[in-house]
Formats: sequence, structure tokens, C-alpha cells
Amino acid sequence: MKKEKIIYWVTTGILGLIILPGIFFMNAEFALAGPQHLGIPNWLRLEVGIANFLAGIVLVIPYFKGWVKEQAYVGLAFTYLTAFIGHMAIDGFGVSAVQAVIFFLVLLTSYIYYHKLRKNGAL
Repeated sequence: MKKEKIIYWVTTGILGLIILPGIFFMNAEFALAGPQHLGIPNWLRLEVGIANFLAGIVLVIPYFKGWVKEQAYVGLAFTYLTAFIGHMAIDGFGVSAVQAVIFFLVLLTSYIYYHKLRKNGAL
């Protein structure tokens, strides 16, 4: 049980460190250039950025459980898989595509251990 909690909180913490600071850089030059390179409209970039921030909050705060946390996992999974597809379609296999896969795998690990801990009543 202790091992499962450690894996869950480490992977969830990594996601929080990746996702949450992004809201402060949404208008930075590099944050504008990436989606523009992929042909993503500005309104969608803002919408996804805000939604990711909210999902990150839901993941790292233990108060949120059940359906709300499930939706956060689904939304982030959709974001990372779409990022992978977009990078593969525009740039081919490269660092950005691999990064999306790594983030998805960290998210998947957090999700699996979230359900293990919920099943055992530890969360």
C-alpha cells in the first residue's frame, strides 16, 4: 500500500509540476509559437491552456474525487494524445512527439495507481 501511494503521489506531483506553471506562460513567445506552428487557432490554445490548468488543480488536490478527477484524467489524456498526433502529422517523430508520449505515460501511471488506492480505500 505504501509503495502504491508513493508511486501515485510522485507521478501526480510530476504532472502538477508540468501542468500548473503553464498558466503563467500562456502568452510567452514560445507558448505562442508552438500551437501556431501546428496550425492551432489562438482561441483553442487559450481554451486548452485554461482547461489543463484546472485539470492540474483537480489532480493535485485530494479533495477532488470520483467523477471530477476522472474527467481531469480524460481531458489530459486527450490533450497528450492529440499533441502526439499533431506533432507526428506536422513534424514527424521527434522530441515533441516523444514528450507527449512521456507525459501520457506519467498520466496513465497516476491514473492506474489512483484507482488502485481508491479500490483499497486509501484515497
